[in-house]
Amino acid sequence: MKRIILFVVFAVSFLCQVSGQVVFEDKVFSPDKRICFSIKSDTLRGTVCYRIDVEGKTVIDWSDLGIDYVNARNSNVPKALGMNNFHSYRKDYKRPRLVKEKWAPLWGKRTVVKSAYYENSFILLEPSLEDVAGLYAFAVNVRVYNEGVAFRIYLGVHTPSNILPNEDSEIIRLIPSKYIEHTDFNFAGDYTAWYYNGERHNIGPENLSDANGERLPVMIIKAADDLYLGLHEADLSPYGWPMRLSSEQGSTKMSVIPEETPYGETAWRVLMVGKTPGDLVDSHLLELLNPEPKDDFSWVKPGVYLWDWRIDGAVWDGYHYGMNYDSWVRMIDFAAEQGFQGLVLDANWYGPEFEKDSDPTKGDKARDVQRIIKYGKDKGVGVWLYLNDVAGTNYPIEETLAQYEEWGASGVKYGFMNGNPQEKNRKTQEITALCAKHHLMVDYHDYPVHPFGQMRTYPNAVTREYCKAQLDGRQIFQPKTFVTSAFVNMVAGPIDQNNGFLELHQGRTTRKDNNQEVPSTVTGEIARTLITWSGATVIPDIPEYYQKYPTLLEFLSAEKQPWQESITLTGEIGEYIVMARQNKDGDWLIGAATNEDEREIEIPLSFLGKGKFTATVNTDADDTHYRTNRETYQTVSGISVTRKSTIKIRLAPGGGACILIK
Repeated sequence: MKRIILFVVFAVSFLCQVSGQVVFEDKVFSPDKRICFSIKSDTLRGTVCYRIDVEGKTVIDWSDLGIDYVNARNSNVPKALGMNNFHSYRKDYKRPRLVKEKWAPLWGKRTVVKSAYYENSFILLEPSLEDVAGLYAFAVNVRVYNEGVAFRIYLGVHTPSNILPNEDSEIIRLIPSKYIEHTDFNFAGDYTAWYYNGERHNIGPENLSDANGERLPVMIIKAADDLYLGLHEADLSPYGWPMRLSSEQGSTKMSVIPEETPYGETAWRVLMVGKTPGDLVDSHLLELLNPEPKDDFSWVKPGVYLWDWRIDGAVWDGYHYGMNYDSWVRMIDFAAEQGFQGLVLDANWYGPEFEKDSDPTKGDKARDVQRIIKYGKDKGVGVWLYLNDVAGTNYPIEETLAQYEEWGASGVKYGFMNGNPQEKNRKTQEITALCAKHHLMVDYHDYPVHPFGQMRTYPNAVTREYCKAQLDGRQIFQPKTFVTSAFVNMVAGPIDQNNGFLELHQGRTTRKDNNQEVPSTVTGEIARTLITWSGATVIPDIPEYYQKYPTLLEFLSAEKQPWQESITLTGEIGEYIVMARQNKDGDWLIGAATNEDEREIEIPLSFLGKGKFTATVNTDADDTHYRTNRETYQTVSGISVTRKSTIKIRLAPGGGACILIK
C-alpha cells in the first residue's frame, strides 16, 4: 500500500551544525498566542523532543516523539528514526499557515463549529538509509488551536534525495512498513488525573506520581484551578492500535505503549486545553481532526429512543411487558405520541445471542421484527436491531446488514465484539462503514474501543457504551460515577449510558435482567438524559412510568435533536455538573446532577437571547434522597425569566434538576 501525502514545510527558525549534525528548534503558536508548541532536536540522545506551554507555563516539558520502523526490504531490522544522523531543512516562509474552518455537523453539540489553527510540518531525513527513490524520513505535522494541540508522525521516503529540497520536492511517500511509536508526555508537575476505566468507576482523582502501570485514555488532568487538560487521540487508522498509556510510580511521565503497527502514520496525539473541565466537554477538537464525510448522511436521525431490554418483566395494571411484538407495539405507539425517534430491540430476538446457529436474519422472531419495523414506519418511528458479534462473525456481515436495510431498520446495536484492541478497532471501522453503506446508524456496546472523533466522518456512529451503563445499579454505578464520567468519558465522544429509569422505589425491580436498584432520583434520572451527549439517547423504562411524571416527560420529549447549542455551565469532576442545551425548536433545557452530596446551585441565564421566557423547574423534593426516597419531586411552572435572571435550585443527595425554558 502506498499513499502520497503533500507536506508544506514552513519556517525552521534555527539551523546550525553541532558535532556534524544539523539540529533545529522551532515554535508554533495558537491563533490567540496562549498555547505554544516547541520542537527541537536533542543532539545528546539523538531524538526529537517537544514541549507545550499554556500562557507561559510549561504543562508538558521536553518529551520524546518518534517511531521505530521495520523495513521489509532490509530483513525486518528495526531502525530508530530519531534525530541521530538525521538532517533537517528549512523553507523561508514568513509565518506558519493559518487555517480557518467552519463546520456544520449533521448533529452534535451545536449546529455551527468555528475553528482556527496554525499548522506547521517538519520533515527529518536520514541519508544513511538512502533508497533508489529518495531518503528515508519521518515528518511531524503540528496543529495548534486555541483549544489545544495535535501532532502526528508519518513514516516514508522523501524524494528526490537531496538535503535541501527545492520547491517541487516536498513529497513523502508512505512506505508499507511496520512501525512502533515512541511518544512521551512528560507532565511538568504532579498534577491530578482521571482516566477511562472500562465498565467500572473511573480511576481518579489520582496524582500522576501515584499512577503505576497501564492507564486508558481519555485522560483528564487538572494542572491548576483554572487549567484543565485532556489527553486523547483522533483520526485513528483502521490498522492502528487504540492508544494506551504506561506510567511508573514516582514519575509524572506518561508514554504511549508501543505496539507494532502496519503502515507509516500515527493517529493525532491530542492535548485539549481549557480553563474549566466543562471547556473540554464542550470542545470539538477531536472531531475537527477527522476527515469530513464523503457521502450523504441526511438519513441519520438523532434523538430519544426507547429500549425493550429493561422493560422485560415490568408489570403495570395487570399488563406484563416482554420482549415481544405486543409490547413493541405499545412502545412504538408511545414513541409516536411523544415525538421520540424510535425503539431499540435488544438481544435474543433471532435466537440465543451467543449460539453460533442463531441466524441474524432468519432466527426466532425475525418475522415479528419485520412486522414491527413496518408498523413503526407507518407511525414515523424507527426500529434498531441488536446484533451480537457471534452472529456478526459467523454469518456474512454485509449480507446481514443489507437484509436489515431491506427490512427498513434504522440502526444496529452491536454487542460483545471479540479480539484484541487493534482487531476491534479494525472491525469497528469496517462495520461502521458497512452500516453507512446500508443507511444504518450504529451503537457499540460491551467494552467497545474508544471513540476518536469519527462521528464527523461517519455521522451514523451516533454513540457507544464507552462508560459504565448505569443499569447495573449498586454493583458499580453510584451518583459519583455519573458526574465523573460526564467530565471524562464524554470528552472522547458520544456515549450510551441508558439513563432515564424511573421505577426507583426501594427494593429490587420487576425486571427479568439485572433487577437491582438504580441509586438515583427521578429528577436526577431525567437530567442525566440531557447531560449525556449521545446521538441516540436510549431510555430504559416502560411508557407508564414516564407518564406518571408528566412534567419530567415534557422535559424528555423536548430533547429534540440536533442541538443548536450546548454549554456546560458549571461543575467539578466527581462533584456535580450543570448542562444547558438548545433544542432544534429553540427551547433551552438545563440538566443538573450531583454526587452523593446535597448542594444548592445558582444558575445565571445569561446564555438566553433577548426577550422574556417562561421556565418550568423540576427539582428534588425536600425529603428526596437517592437511597431512601427516590420518586418524589416538585415542579414550579410559569416562571418568567430573562437573560438577566438567576435560578436557584437544591439538589438532593444523588439527585438532580430539570429546567425547561420556552
